[in-house]
Amino acid sequence: MSDTNISRRAFLQGSALAMTASAISRAGAASLPEAPLQQSAQTQPPLEPGGGRPYQPVVTLNGWSLPWRMKNGVKEFHLVAEPVVREIAPGMKANLWGYNGQSPGPTIEVVEGDRVRIFVTNKLPEATSVHWHGQRLPNGMDGVAGLTQPGIPPGKTFVYEFTARRAGTFMYHPHADEMVQMAMGMMGFWVTHPKDPDFMRVDRDFVFLLNAYDIEPGAATPKVSTMTDFNLWTWNSRAFPGIDPLVVRHNDRVRIRVGNLTMTNHPIHLHGHEFTVTGTDGGWTPPASRWPEVSADIAVGQMRAIEFDATEEGDWALHCHKAHHTMNAMGHGVPTMIGVDQSKLAAKIGKLIPDYMAMGDKGGSMDGMEMPLPDNTLPMMAGNGPYGAIEMGGMFSTVKVRRNLARGDYRDPGWYRAPAGSVAYEWQGGAAPAPHSAPQKHGGH
Repeated sequence: MSDTNISRRAFLQGSALAMTASAISRAGAASLPEAPLQQSAQTQPPLEPGGGRPYQPVVTLNGWSLPWRMKNGVKEFHLVAEPVVREIAPGMKANLWGYNGQSPGPTIEVVEGDRVRIFVTNKLPEATSVHWHGQRLPNGMDGVAGLTQPGIPPGKTFVYEFTARRAGTFMYHPHADEMVQMAMGMMGFWVTHPKDPDFMRVDRDFVFLLNAYDIEPGAATPKVSTMTDFNLWTWNSRAFPGIDPLVVRHNDRVRIRVGNLTMTNHPIHLHGHEFTVTGTDGGWTPPASRWPEVSADIAVGQMRAIEFDATEEGDWALHCHKAHHTMNAMGHGVPTMIGVDQSKLAAKIGKLIPDYMAMGDKGGSMDGMEMPLPDNTLPMMAGNGPYGAIEMGGMFSTVKVRRNLARGDYRDPGWYRAPAGSVAYEWQGGAAPAPHSAPQKHGGH
């Protein structure tokens, strides 16, 4: 059966396995912490700590943080590995695997020194595990199926328990049938806050994961054997224009933590500001080793935390600087047709194929094009700004710097209204003079 014939309901019903009495006894089930679900693709407010040591919570872009309960001094969480339907952007949904209703799963936030217990229930059709990427913990809690533990069978719940020994930014993902499960979207963020809540304190702290999918136009389920030719480049399984803006107050100290679980590197570029790389998976970078940058290249399996002072008002682009990573699903094997007159050919083909559109004779701009697309497929470039089409897709969003925002206000303030005289404008004077050839220099003795 093709992907297009698999309904979302059938995908969820056919893939999920109900918990059985043999999996967990009633007494055991009664002792499990709640497994909250989140299906909204919008950025959720920070989860303020309701108990335990204080910390400054993070904001997960187009995501959320997992609530916990305290039991006898242990911070308990419940992750459920399960099939999910994720809206990549308005107009397209994907059949993925994730945790607690979403892909990626929820961010887990703890404090350095916390004793942590994570219950992981498997509702997938195959065995799984969870590797706590970058953490120091007992070998048997490292989550590598077959090496440090047996895989978690379908319908079973396993328990991971360890002390969060090191403050920093980490990720979690399966180490069981990893190629399939990560290609289906199984991953999440983990933040261990420092004991001192004022250590490297910032005003706003954002986190998100880089991930990529290969989903045929008109289909909904990723190809899991793809190694390099992905066609959807996403942040937290969202593609522009579905990625929320990062809203900050003017003069805020801002931290953005980005984890890369794709199959290639990503140079993440910020407009309008310089930043420094203040953290990696291995810990905080010493202040004396930092230098100003506007792009940070994040390799496979790495995390980078960048920080800057939001001193410049406006809507500033934040994106991967690989051009094909700011486009959505479309074949890239298109010949260059710049300068080729296609008008006569287009007229003939148009009689046979009414929706045919000639592309590229003056460049590759998609502005104003309304190409017919299969159902459940995003246009290659989409999204409009205050001055017209933005012509971006994939790994693209904006950092919106505004005055007079409340401390905890992350709502989209709309487009920036630039002061008069501060926007690039059309020259209304006379024609520019013709360029003159530079004088030739003649050698001699």
